[in-house]
Amino acid sequence: MALIDMKGIGMALCLLFLCAQAAHVMAKDKKLIGWVEKVKVYPGELEYKAKIDTGARTPSINARNIVEFERDGQPWVRFDLVSKKQARATLELPLVRQATIKRHFGKQQHRYVVMLGICLGGIYRETQVTLVDRTGFLYDLLLGRSFLKGEFIIDPSESFISVPDCGDRSHE
Repeated sequence: MALIDMKGIGMALCLLFLCAQAAHVMAKDKKLIGWVEKVKVYPGELEYKAKIDTGARTPSINARNIVEFERDGQPWVRFDLVSKKQARATLELPLVRQATIKRHFGKQQHRYVVMLGICLGGIYRETQVTLVDRTGFLYDLLLGRSFLKGEFIIDPSESFISVPDCGDRSHE
């Protein structure tokens, strides 16, 4: 009976070791970030302090003066991006879709969604971002799971451990 238990324990340890090795290999290829990081947003090359929010699916950004209009028969959106540093850029971008966001206090909110480029650490990705007035919030930009997936590991005890360096993207 003791021989069977030793085999079982040996197999369990071997399996545990293999799982740990696989997790290490997967983590090695990902960028470590804190719960708040500096990022750059394109077009406009505005710098933001972004809160990393794994509870949110889609990133959201502080936008004001949002106006939907038509260009060549397609829906577009004109809006002002605003950061806490008072940096501002007026953008006109194609409307990707409209999202309905379920708020914590139960009321739904409709938001426009556009594609923006975001640089976090040395990683640049184009992603869908919802436009919303975030004036009353501490952070002008929330980065959700759709941007983070597959690229990042979050250390919630850290902040500002990466630098938004994705080269010259001023043409984007």
